[in-house]
Amino acid sequence: MSDKTAPALNGSLLLDMCQGVGHSILKSLQSIGVMSIFVGKSIVHVFTPPWYPKLLLRQIIDIGYYSLPVVGMTAIFTGMVLALQSYTGFTRFNAESAIAGVVALSVTRELAPVLAGLMVAGRIGASIAAEIGTMRVTEQIDALTTLSVNPYKYLIVPRIVAGTLMLPALVLIADIIGIYGGYIVSIYTLGFSEGSYLTQTWDILEFNDVFSGLVKAAAFGFVVTIMGCYHGFNSDRGAQGVGAATTYAVVSASILILISNFLLTKVFFQ
Repeated sequence: MSDKTAPALNGSLLLDMCQGVGHSILKSLQSIGVMSIFVGKSIVHVFTPPWYPKLLLRQIIDIGYYSLPVVGMTAIFTGMVLALQSYTGFTRFNAESAIAGVVALSVTRELAPVLAGLMVAGRIGASIAAEIGTMRVTEQIDALTTLSVNPYKYLIVPRIVAGTLMLPALVLIADIIGIYGGYIVSIYTLGFSEGSYLTQTWDILEFNDVFSGLVKAAAFGFVVTIMGCYHGFNSDRGAQGVGAATTYAVVSASILILISNFLLTKVFFQ
């Protein structure tokens, strides 16, 4: 290879790398723009008629009622494990009396909303993406447009509203179940006094602790449903496209839940 050829090859490789980076950046910006437009349209349609109460009620039952078992199981065992782990750590510092407060604050502020959001993302986000993606592949969404039915009103809005309303209700139930799980372990396994445990739990909890968790839950419900709707609505053709949309919906919702949890925690407790 001559001395003149080597600089030319290096310049070509550098050009290809720059083009690849530029293409990736432009594609990412395009995806962000498309998603932002979708979210904006969805929010606008939430507050403008017509509405479909029957579809909303169906989604409330599907997202809220049918998610109760998985959220309840997650909450009770999380409270139990948290009590056991807290006892193991606090005994080293003779601070066993703080277990009730740690369980209550951890469940209401962080664990109940985050774990409930992640469980609902796995169950509902995947379901929404698969359902709407299948409708996209089979051209049912195009049929709705042909029949003068707005797909955003018919498909997107009921799911977003139901998710935003029902996840706080699920988290409130998870708070109670999670604290009860810690109570069971503390009383019947660790030998705590029932009265002192309940008193410490009641004294340590404040309105802002529970309220912050419910606000987080509403944000997580919106994130889960909007990601499921977006990826299903924009899925590629074929079974592979629907499968990819389902995966993207769960992964993106889970990541956004963790990011928004950090941001909301800074807002409430910094």
